[in-house]
Amino acid sequence: MVKPETVGLSSSRLATLDRVMTRRYVEGGYLPGFLTQVYRKGKLVHTGVAGSMDIERGKPMREDAIFRIYSMTKPITAVALMMLVEEGLLGLDDAVHTYIPSWKNLGVYASGVATLLPNQPPTFLTTPVERPMKVVDLVTHTAGLTYGFLMRSSIDAAYRKTKIGDFQTPGGLETMIEQLAAMPLEFSPGTAWNYSVSIDVMGYLVEKLSGLTFGEFLRTRLFEPLGMKDTAFHCPPEKRDRFSSCYYPGEDGRLKLQDDGQKSTYAAPPPLESGGGGLVSTAHDYMRFCAMMLQGGALDGVRILSPKTVQLFSLNHLDGNRELAAMAPAGAFSESGYNGIGFSIGCGVNIDVARTRLPGTLGEYFWGGAASTAFWIDPKEELAVVFMTQVMGTDARLTLRRDLRTLVYSAMTESFA
Repeated sequence: MVKPETVGLSSSRLATLDRVMTRRYVEGGYLPGFLTQVYRKGKLVHTGVAGSMDIERGKPMREDAIFRIYSMTKPITAVALMMLVEEGLLGLDDAVHTYIPSWKNLGVYASGVATLLPNQPPTFLTTPVERPMKVVDLVTHTAGLTYGFLMRSSIDAAYRKTKIGDFQTPGGLETMIEQLAAMPLEFSPGTAWNYSVSIDVMGYLVEKLSGLTFGEFLRTRLFEPLGMKDTAFHCPPEKRDRFSSCYYPGEDGRLKLQDDGQKSTYAAPPPLESGGGGLVSTAHDYMRFCAMMLQGGALDGVRILSPKTVQLFSLNHLDGNRELAAMAPAGAFSESGYNGIGFSIGCGVNIDVARTRLPGTLGEYFWGGAASTAFWIDPKEELAVVFMTQVMGTDARLTLRRDLRTLVYSAMTESFA
C-alpha cells in the first residue's frame, strides 16, 4: 500500500471510517466484522479490518478471509458476457430466443396461480409480449423475469415451487432454462425493472456460446489471468480455515449463525453455477477485478475488455434514461436505493447525484450482495471501494452502505472529477 496522501486522500479520515463503522455496526451488534479496501489512482491505499469472521470459534477477521459475495457475482458475469460481445458471438440487441429457441413464445402473466398439488405444474393464462426479449433486457433486469424470494406475485410463488435458480438444481443451468421456458413473464420486456434471475441466464449464454462450463470460462478467462486465486463457486477444504461464517439478525437482536464456514453448503461445487449470486471471493480478488475495470479493462499486462466496452458500464441502459424509481414496482427489492440510480451492465449506475442524497459521481457503478457486501467503481475519481462482511437479512444493509460511501468520500482531499 501507499500513503493515502499521495493520491488525494486523508489517512486520519480513513481511520475515522474504520472507527465509525466499527463502533456503529460491529460494536452495535449488526455485523460480526468487516473488511474494507480503498484503491485510488492505481494504488491500494487503505485496508480496514474489524471484528470477527467466526464468532463461535473466536476467529478475528483477517485480510485473506473468503466471503460469499452473492449478487456481487453479477458484475463479473456481465464482464464475461461482454467478452463474448467483443468476440462477435452475440449482441446486446439480439433477441434472446436466437440463443434459447424454447423461449420464443414466452407470454406475459395475465392470471393463474401456482398450484399447491404435488407434481403439478403451475397453471397460468398469458398475453403476447409487446416485443421479443433482448439480451440487453437480461443485462438490465428488464426482461420480465423475477426471483422466488421476492414474495410479490404468483410468478414469484411458481419460482419458489420449482426452485428456479437453486444452486443444487440437478442439471444446472440447462435445467433452469427449461424451467423458465414453462413460466410466464412478469411484464413485457423493456417496460419495467424487476430484480431477477436474468444474470443467471447470462451465465447460461456464456456457457452455451463459449463451449465451456460457466465456471471453467470464469476460471480460465478471468480469474487466473487476473490473479483472482480465491474466487470460485465453492470453497475447497484447503481454504476452509479462511472461509467466514455467515449470520442473520435474530429476534433477540443478536446475530445467529446462518451458514457455518467450517460446515458450509459451499464446501462442494454446486450443480448450478449461478452467475447471479454463486461466487465466493476475497477483498483482494474482488479489488483485482475492480482495478481491471478502473484501468480500462486491463491489469498488469492482461487485457480483458477494451476501454470503450468498459465505458458502457458507466452509462444508463434503461430506455429513456429512466431511473429505477420510475421503473421498479412499488416496494420492489434492490441492492441499492432507487432515486438517482439507473442500470448499466449488471450494475447500478449513478445518473443524478443530487437525487441520491449522497456524495458520489456521475457514471460511478456499483452493486452489493445479500450478505451485506458492497463495492463501487468511480472512474472519474479513479477510485474503487470493496466492503466485505457476512450478514443476511439485516435492516442495516442500505444504511451501512450509505455510511461507508459518505465516510470514504469524506476522506478525499482532492477531487479529479
